[in-house]
Amino acid sequence: MLKISSYNINGVRAAHRKGFIDWVNESNPDIICIQELRADESQLPDEIKELDYHQYIVSAEKKGYSGVAIFSKNEAPTIKVGMGVDWIDSEGRVITAEYADFRIVSAYFPSGTTGDVRQEMKMKFLADFIEWGKQFIGDSKPTIICGDFNICHLEIDIHNPDKQHKTSGFLPEERQWVTDFLAIGYEDVFRKIHPNKTEVYSWWSYRAGSKGKNKGWRIDYQMGTPGISVKAKEAIIEKEWDISDHAPVSVIYDI
Repeated sequence: MLKISSYNINGVRAAHRKGFIDWVNESNPDIICIQELRADESQLPDEIKELDYHQYIVSAEKKGYSGVAIFSKNEAPTIKVGMGVDWIDSEGRVITAEYADFRIVSAYFPSGTTGDVRQEMKMKFLADFIEWGKQFIGDSKPTIICGDFNICHLEIDIHNPDKQHKTSGFLPEERQWVTDFLAIGYEDVFRKIHPNKTEVYSWWSYRAGSKGKNKGWRIDYQMGTPGISVKAKEAIIEKEWDISDHAPVSVIYDI
């Protein structure tokens, strides 16, 4: 069995202060896909550097911004950085680890909540990402794409959907993009295992006690090609941890 966790930690130094090491030790994933590292490798706390994981890190050119990583108990023979799109790669949004039997991607999708310019860039990212993702469909090596997609797909994925249809992250065109992404061959692993489960979210605003009231959004995913999705045995959102405004999304695969 292999446990893979996807986690937007909202800054590695803040996460360290709030108990990231405790989560790693207790949850004990075999692979951790991290988003929003907000640091380069030299800025990682020593305790995190000393974890018993091979650590593959991609930082943004802009200091204290974005950044993704893959922490893996087993060494990955090949690491690929980025998507080959300059502006995306300069923001440190994608890293891929290739193993003998599968590949795994940690991706941090842009948010469009700060205004029209970033929303336009988000839509450009989505267009590029779906084209990039097509290369893994039908490949002999199964693929898992983990990450903060910054989109809720279904109405059951968001608290109070009726009031959110004009909000970035739940716009009709964003939701359609997820539908299109699934249509090319990916599967939402959590929904495959829990097709009708409601009130399960992976992100809560820090405002107005949203997490305590469970007014959240499910925007963090593990998307698998069919060859690996069928091997998913358990999928959980580890809501009990308050290390970030996100919760870890963990899946146990029979591989």
